Amino acid sequence: MSAAQAAAAVTEDSPRRRLVTVRGVVQGVGFRPYLYGLATELALAGHVTNTPEGVVAEVEGAASAVALFCDRIAAQAPPLARVDSVHHRELPPAGGSGFTILTSRADGPARTLVSPDTATCADCLAELADPADRRHRHPFVNCTHCGPRFTIVTGVPYDRAHTTMAGFAMCPDCAREYADPADRRFHAQPVACLACGPRLRLLAAGRPGPPSAVGGDPVTEARALLARGATLAVKGLGGYHLACDATDQAAVSLLRRRKARGDKPFAVMARTADDVRHLVRMGPEERSLLEDRARPVVLMRRGPHPSCTAGAPRPAEAVAPGSPDLGVLLPYTPLHHLLLGLPGDPDGPRLLVMTSGNVSGEPIVTDDTEALERLAHLADAWLTHDRPIHVPCDDSVVRVCDGEPLVVRRSRGYAPLPLTLPLPVRPALAVGSDLKNAFCLGSGRRAWLSAHIGDMDDVGTQAAFERAVEQLEFITGVQPATVASDRHPGYRSARWADRNAGRRPVVRVQHHHAHVASAMAEHGLDGARPVIGVAFDGTGHGDDGAVWGGEFLLADYDGFTRFGHLAYVPLPGGDAAVRRPYRMALSHLRAAGIPWSADLACTAACPPGELSVLERQLERDLHCVPTSSMGRLFDAVSSLAGVCHHAGYEAQAAVELEGAALRAPAGDSTAYDFALHAARDGAGGAVRADPAPVLAAIVDDLRAGVGPAVVAARFHRGVTGLVHRICTLARERHGPDTVALTGGVFANTLLSSACAAALREDGFTVLRHRLVPPNDGGLALGQLMVAARATPAGRATPAGRATPAGRAAD
Repeated sequence: MSAAQAAAAVTEDSPRRRLVTVRGVVQGVGFRPYLYGLATELALAGHVTNTPEGVVAEVEGAASAVALFCDRIAAQAPPLARVDSVHHRELPPAGGSGFTILTSRADGPARTLVSPDTATCADCLAELADPADRRHRHPFVNCTHCGPRFTIVTGVPYDRAHTTMAGFAMCPDCAREYADPADRRFHAQPVACLACGPRLRLLAAGRPGPPSAVGGDPVTEARALLARGATLAVKGLGGYHLACDATDQAAVSLLRRRKARGDKPFAVMARTADDVRHLVRMGPEERSLLEDRARPVVLMRRGPHPSCTAGAPRPAEAVAPGSPDLGVLLPYTPLHHLLLGLPGDPDGPRLLVMTSGNVSGEPIVTDDTEALERLAHLADAWLTHDRPIHVPCDDSVVRVCDGEPLVVRRSRGYAPLPLTLPLPVRPALAVGSDLKNAFCLGSGRRAWLSAHIGDMDDVGTQAAFERAVEQLEFITGVQPATVASDRHPGYRSARWADRNAGRRPVVRVQHHHAHVASAMAEHGLDGARPVIGVAFDGTGHGDDGAVWGGEFLLADYDGFTRFGHLAYVPLPGGDAAVRRPYRMALSHLRAAGIPWSADLACTAACPPGELSVLERQLERDLHCVPTSSMGRLFDAVSSLAGVCHHAGYEAQAAVELEGAALRAPAGDSTAYDFALHAARDGAGGAVRADPAPVLAAIVDDLRAGVGPAVVAARFHRGVTGLVHRICTLARERHGPDTVALTGGVFANTLLSSACAAALREDGFTVLRHRLVPPNDGGLALGQLMVAARATPAGRATPAGRATPAGRAAD
């Protein structure tokens, strides 16, 4: 051996010590036990602890072993972990033997990430079903690889003392597992068993009188109530659900009436994906989402499966009337598994309606006392327990579009995982919209979208919003220096921003600009080049005071130019026109110069007295804000075609129009054509898309006997053609060849898929949402990015009103 080789060998074997800091989702996921095992395997001394900054370890041993320890941290991390960074620096050797887990430190600001709640893992399910196991049928079985996380966290670092499990003392057996490095419950904070709690109980409604405890096994008695048609309030991870037998028409109809839900579809919970294969068109992507540890509600097209068997369970008609989709989720808590039945149990319900525990429009109930009060007129019994829920978190909703996931509601299972931003931002809070509210905190290259909050017209939702802001600021350590809000002067979220900003600047971001910026940010665009943003939704405050919603924007983070839009029509009566699509149909017909003849379905749907009042209202322009909304045009066509005249939930008319289009026979390729006009009075270069020819063609088709399904399909193709034509014009005039499809209308996968295909075939790059909702639930991410560029020096501004490329026209 040469002298150089000998020196290298000595260096390789000489003791080294390193301070290692691991950031990401590394608390509550078994990361300290994992590092303990890794260090022990490599014969390293030292210790590891949780801190507000992440997991911090000191390791000492042979230089090669220390280097290998650092290299393997991310590569072999536990299943629920997400390692964002591993930083280490050399320390002087200190000696010592053995590796230990130290008590967590609470010093410094929070910079670590909290894991979402995750579905019960296979190992815990096996214990749940094993009569020989001490956790047999324990409704709260969990380990470091599964169970509650985000919804029970009260502080950081993540330790039992900083969760709602703090009040449950571990029994000797659980304490032994918790302290055993070889056990998968080593430092699992929610660890529990039948001996140490939490504990389940069943309460039956008094009527009259207060609820009373039901004797016997709570799960067995609850299943008996479900079999008799009862509605149960079931306490889950992030709030209460209302559950009933989904195959019982009377039970589902009663729940629908009690909840004042209109025709809005319910989701159903099934034991396994195979239990619903006969009901939906389930591909490998849908199955993967269903079985993912996040366990979202997955929207799938309804349709018979070729292998459908007689006697297979079918949901009652009242579960999802008129919807082309069925929302399905699988059990994600031990209690859900016990309710539906463990393997080998033939007696449980085959399908359960599982819907949020609230009256429609109110926030989900989490508090036990509040549940007994607020759900008293909805539920016949309460299947509850004594582990508090600290953070409300409704179910997430996803679907598949062209083989990729499309998040419709981002909540349980995904929140509070952050998104990576394409540009660093100053600490900021974006408060989102008033519908489907979710807010966003950002700092540096991270953005934390909140769980779904709900519609801000309810006082309870506004209170839930405030609590959620405080909680997310606390666990992320972000102290916003800027607040961003929508420009709508009446939005409650915007008013909250004004009241609570203090000395911080408030940046007001135009609604559809925020939609486009959200899509850009999700796809990692730095904003150096503008995109063509196609922002289609129901309502958004325009810079000219009109209601926008059929927009073609040339946009970056700094601003936008309104390149094109749907031609304005009156919105008669505001929300009244949203609830009664026939009003929008009649308004569009009048704007197109088409008489309201009695043979048209929308005319027949309007009561005679209302028809005359509506005519005068439109003639005199009373309470008729102009709108360019694509969502309202979908409503109009839905009513005109005789598909839906009354909307009991948001976008019902559009959803049912999509469903009609899916039923159209193959072979027809006709598309209705919009007329394109230059801007009035020569304003800028904006293009107006006039739907008058579309409406005239629909009326002609209907009078010729063409059915609603064919009309719906031709309308979808017409909108697809419109998107392609205006994007082509924008590229020819200004150069951008990237198109962002955004806004709630693009939750329509038939339209989204067709638009993307047409654009890509013509050489466009197409951006569609996958990680955040295209609807207002993803709006706050775009607000955050626009605000970041609007306040480089902390100044307040109405962001995006003008750009170097032009101005918002027409």
